[in-house]
Amino acid sequence: MRADAQHNREQILRAARQIFVHEGPDAPLDVIARRAGVGVATLYRRFPTRDDLIRAVAADTLELLYEGVTRAAAEEGDPFEALRRFMHAALDLNIGAVMPSLFGRFEADRVLSEVRDAVDPLHDLMSRAQEAALLRADAAPGDVIFMIIRLTRPLPGGGFPEDGALAHRQLEIYIDGLRPSAAWPREERLPGPAIGVPWFRRIRARMAKGMAGVEGGERDSPS
Repeated sequence: MRADAQHNREQILRAARQIFVHEGPDAPLDVIARRAGVGVATLYRRFPTRDDLIRAVAADTLELLYEGVTRAAAEEGDPFEALRRFMHAALDLNIGAVMPSLFGRFEADRVLSEVRDAVDPLHDLMSRAQEAALLRADAAPGDVIFMIIRLTRPLPGGGFPEDGALAHRQLEIYIDGLRPSAAWPREERLPGPAIGVPWFRRIRARMAKGMAGVEGGERDSPS
């Protein structure tokens, strides 16, 4: 790929991820093109359909997650500090704007395989931190990823300038809760199910069913 074409692709993916934060994956493509500084025709040459663009943004985000956790694990001697560094970097990727839409639009097995490949190094890093008694034993990679997704979902009414800083502040509070000293008393484990592949499958099935209902004109009955 030529350097200018690669640059355009990266600009489109970055712009799409930013706009998806506040407008969702159905945001107008011409708005994304303007944010990226390219023409609509250029966007369509690279991504002929909206789903092509969403999948490319997701794949790019997962690759950045993989690179982020791998780099943090290699450069930080303390595995808990490496985890902390990765989580703040992942927060800046706004994964909450992209990942939920994957589970309602694409095949579950393929999505789960891509997500699993991206978070495998996170599992290894968290295992190292747990073996060193730096990370509570009942924390799982899914807990980390879903907290970041929750923190990067837009607030009602749109974003505001302090959004990013507040998310990093709240993440620091969450990170403190990952330390062994924050574990529940009397050897109790965390409430709720561990977030793993079976849990992802159930969520994806529910989201797909909900989207089919909306497309078919179904509406929830009034309570």
